[in-house]
Amino acid sequence: MTKPVSYKRHRFPPQIIANAVWLYFGFPLSLRLIEEMLLERGILVSYETVRRWALKLGPEYAPASNARDRAGATPRQPSACRSGC
Repeated sequence: MTKPVSYKRHRFPPQIIANAVWLYFGFPLSLRLIEEMLLERGILVSYETVRRWALKLGPEYAPASNARDRAGATPRQPSACRSGC
C-alpha cells in the first residue's frame, strides 16, 4: 500500500496543489496555462512551482486517474468502412 500524499512544508493549501496537479495530469494543458488559470482565480503561483508539484505528487495522482480512465473505457468497435470506402 502506498503512503498518502504529504503536503507538509508547502506554502499553498492542499486543495490548490491537488487542483493544479489534477489539471496537469487530467487535461492536455501546459504548465504556463495552469499558472494563468490559477492567476485568474487570484492564486499567484509560478509554472515552475506547478512543475515541482507535478514531479513530486504526480505519481500519487496519475495511477488513480489512469485506473478511472480504464474502468470507464469501452472496447473499440471495428470500423464499418474498409479500404474500399
